Amino acid sequence: METLLDLRPLFAILVSAVAAVAIAFTGRNPNLRETWSVLAAVTKFALVASLLPGVLAGERYEVDLVQLAPGIELGLRVDPAGLLFALSASFLWILTCFYSIGYMRGLDEGKQTRFYAMLASCLSATIGLCFSANVLTFVIFYEILSVATYPLVTHAGSEKAYRIGRQYLVYAITAGIALVAGTALIHQTAGTLDFQAGGFLDAGAGTGVLWTIFLLFMLGFGVKAGVMPLHSWLPNAMIAPTPVSALLHAVAVVKAGVFGFVRLVGFIFGPELLGDMGAAALLAAFAAATILIASCIALTKDDLKARLAYSTVGHLSYIVLGVALLVPHALLGAALHMVTHAAMKITLFFCAGAIYVHTGKKKVSELDGIGRQMPFTLAAFGVGAVGLAGVPLIGGFVSKWYLAAGSVDAGGLFFLGVLLLSGLLNAAYLVPIVTRAFFRTSEGHPAFNEASLFMVVPIGITAALSILLGIHPDGLFRFFSVAEAMVAGITGTTFAGGAP
Repeated sequence: METLLDLRPLFAILVSAVAAVAIAFTGRNPNLRETWSVLAAVTKFALVASLLPGVLAGERYEVDLVQLAPGIELGLRVDPAGLLFALSASFLWILTCFYSIGYMRGLDEGKQTRFYAMLASCLSATIGLCFSANVLTFVIFYEILSVATYPLVTHAGSEKAYRIGRQYLVYAITAGIALVAGTALIHQTAGTLDFQAGGFLDAGAGTGVLWTIFLLFMLGFGVKAGVMPLHSWLPNAMIAPTPVSALLHAVAVVKAGVFGFVRLVGFIFGPELLGDMGAAALLAAFAAATILIASCIALTKDDLKARLAYSTVGHLSYIVLGVALLVPHALLGAALHMVTHAAMKITLFFCAGAIYVHTGKKKVSELDGIGRQMPFTLAAFGVGAVGLAGVPLIGGFVSKWYLAAGSVDAGGLFFLGVLLLSGLLNAAYLVPIVTRAFFRTSEGHPAFNEASLFMVVPIGITAALSILLGIHPDGLFRFFSVAEAMVAGITGTTFAGGAP
């Protein structure tokens, strides 16, 4: 493995930070403001994608930023784990930029300059934590992401929005304190903070110290990952505009939490040490409980975004469960589910937003017959719905297949049962939305009247991506190969035959 100095990771972070400033100064010109957003998104993705060939060839790109003290520095490094997350988030930001134009203009929303500027800031922080070389750099970008999200959560400006924003900050600050304390304890124990595939902590640190570190990081990452009982901020944060729910609460912010667990298990402790401690079993138990409870709660929600929010809570814990099982197939399934869930869930949120902007309807009970009015939107919703349930030929089937195989490998037939039962629950709370939209009738729906092309086209692309990931998961951006390289680095295992 060759390590090379390269400034592209830094530029990928800075491009959206610079765009945020440009957006703020050109806010009086909506066309220019939105142009900055799109240009930054395209440039960011191009920079991230340009790193792909080298990473798959075994190269690692590094940038040293600043040394704070001997052995404590901020730095960037591109490895398969970070690249997988960065590819997904940066590509979907491009689509979200176009979608946001249709959404924000369609509702004539206020504070649009702040909205676009903070969205760009969040993507800058997201790519920063993707490419962090060590725990301290990761935690700093993680907290920047928390702060930058607050104005988006409170975008509505109502008393309810500010109350939910305060709740979000309480959760975020508590998580931040836990992460800072854990980072200090890691440095004191190991003398280093640099991520290392397979982990760098060892049993010589002592059981008490290792458990303290694990629990602090479990709290810190569990908040953003929505692991119950640390989840309640996430459904409440759906008060934010739908583009925020779509990108940040299905792709970036919440995925930062589960990506934190990937780093914790694979690059700080390592599977062997966590298995010996028994800590992974605790994490798996919380994840399994979250999957089932969140799915049951989703069944009871009539508000469409609330139903999708609890679905997100459950599906985030699919990823947490995958890393907690510690075996190669489960780790591969977790990595792939970061990507497939992002594509499917952003499709569902995009559809919910298009329905609201075009018809004003928010509740599942109001959607009878709407499929005749908005057939493309509801067909795309159907793709996301059956994909999350694990139906073949959609991306969710591939990631769930490897998660199920990992459950069997780990001897955890209970966890296999959790996955199978949750798939049925997914179908129970999502598929009826599609059937009532197409097979029930209701007064007042025109025969055909779709939303703006700014919204429909991104919806079509994310639905198509969800299908492509189910048919050929290595066919676009080499997602399977990157995920496989991540697992190989952590466990030393490769998969005969490559991508399916």
